[in-house]
Amino acid sequence: MLWWLVYPMLGAVAGLLAGLLGVGGGLVLVAALVALLPLQGVHPEQVMHAALATSLASIVVTALSSARAHAQRGSVMWPSVARLVPGLLVGGAVGGQVAGLLSGDWLRWGVAVFCALAATQLLFGQPRAAADSHEPKSPWLLGAGGLIGAISALVGIGGGSMTVPLLISLGASPVRAVGSSSACGVAIGLASAVSYAWLHPPAGSMPDGSVGYVFLPAALGIALASVLVAPLGARLAHAIGGPWLKRIFAFLLLAVALQLALSG
Repeated sequence: MLWWLVYPMLGAVAGLLAGLLGVGGGLVLVAALVALLPLQGVHPEQVMHAALATSLASIVVTALSSARAHAQRGSVMWPSVARLVPGLLVGGAVGGQVAGLLSGDWLRWGVAVFCALAATQLLFGQPRAAADSHEPKSPWLLGAGGLIGAISALVGIGGGSMTVPLLISLGASPVRAVGSSSACGVAIGLASAVSYAWLHPPAGSMPDGSVGYVFLPAALGIALASVLVAPLGARLAHAIGGPWLKRIFAFLLLAVALQLALSG
């Protein structure tokens, strides 16, 4: 019975971060699920795959709620999102299949290194200044979407740690980059989760209630709570403003990188 309380609590934290930072909670979810899922019967060799898959499945609902809240405040750049989505869908599907071929240790270190690099870029990068109304229209967004989708599926973090820095570097304000990243997270989570669900884990390595590597009880518990809290995060994002959002996002990425590096 304890698990029915733990996962909604985790979902509430994920939803707050989704609205505040433009990520579907994946940053916190992957790290927490790596610790929790073995206690429910996931084999140690498959725990990283299951954590990524379950995180991505819950991100679909979380990101949808966050994107809706940001859209109501006019902070989703729909033309930019439309350019990114086709690549995100294809990349997410391909990335999930590639993840099935990699060991858990490779995935864990890949997530840790990626988070550290993204945090460094946010803390020390020098994006050009731009007004809030500026929308990136780079022809490279389609290709960037494919790369973001594939890497997101491999690291299970909803793409925000790539989409937000990308849009900021192309001239978007941090708040609008966060809002648009939330909308992109819906496409990433959907394509990636379906791809992971299509995989076939070794017999006996996943508990009852799993579809492929997705542990449905955890994904549903997380999603139901996060959808209620994500709008609060979106309101906080507008209250805090751009520079502080970047700092919070960067230090959260560094914390997750350290946790994963030490979890082996």
